Amino acid sequence: MRGEVRASIISGVIILGFFASAGHTQPRPDPERGHEVATRVCRACHAVDRDSSGKGEADIPSFAVTARQPWASTEYVAARIQHPHPKMPGLPLNAQEVRDVATYIMTLKRPD
Repeated sequence: MRGEVRASIISGVIILGFFASAGHTQPRPDPERGHEVATRVCRACHAVDRDSSGKGEADIPSFAVTARQPWASTEYVAARIQHPHPKMPGLPLNAQEVRDVATYIMTLKRPD
């Protein structure tokens, strides 16, 4: 558990540095585009919509469940996408897509 927490903290620091070094030339994260990317890339394993509908696997948390965790933040989610846990495959996403997907996931924290 401690190793996982340490890895999460390190990933968070890396992502914060990534966001900080991105400068002002990077487009702002776009949650709508993040939803499009998640639907295309993540839906095979995760339920990506607010209502948890969609493909998703039974033992894999939906994006809405992930967003509502007390530890969830855009930076943490982005780090987990870029440095996935062992069961999660590496994803062919560029830095902007990672930011977009993480931003989309965190929009699910708010009830509509």
